[in-house]
Amino acid sequence: MPLWLRNSLVVLITIITFGLVSPAQASELLSVEPKDTDRPDTFESVSIHSDDVKTNSEDYGSFVSRIMKEAEEQSFEKFGSRIGPVIEDEFREIILPNMEVAIATVAVQFPEERLANLEVTEVPGGGFSEKIFHIVNEQKSDIIRFHVRRDNPPQEGYWFNFHYHTYHDQFQTHYELGTIFWDKNTPPKWKS
Repeated sequence: MPLWLRNSLVVLITIITFGLVSPAQASELLSVEPKDTDRPDTFESVSIHSDDVKTNSEDYGSFVSRIMKEAEEQSFEKFGSRIGPVIEDEFREIILPNMEVAIATVAVQFPEERLANLEVTEVPGGGFSEKIFHIVNEQKSDIIRFHVRRDNPPQEGYWFNFHYHTYHDQFQTHYELGTIFWDKNTPPKWKS
């Protein structure tokens, strides 16, 4: 099976089952097994845990670890000193593992030699902006965008809706990462 088809199927299955499969189950599904020794760029899928990574996939594990560290830093910079301490625990338990699955899904779409060219944008949006961070390629074109939106359903208070968009559909679809309840009162602006 061609690599592009296999990677497309991994992405499609991840999108279809998103929310139904826990990050732990997804990481088991994404374990690296070289399919053919003549073609080292061909993989069944990718592991997102660095301690489980085999020699052939260290670059994937390193990529996910590097991006996750930057993702966490950018997220807490966006939350600021007023929102961050209030939602920190739920963010680490609910949102970060789902981000890790989404980032691992992006990683399998690129050959290992191109992963070093992918990077996290440096400045999260403040005020009312949804942007947490984007992952961009060597041409600085967005690959995946991680956002958080403030939702205020009637009589329910304020919620933070974490989601991401991908370049596959020109960033139109919201892929849910999770929601965190804030309070009945209006939350402060981001980065405050």
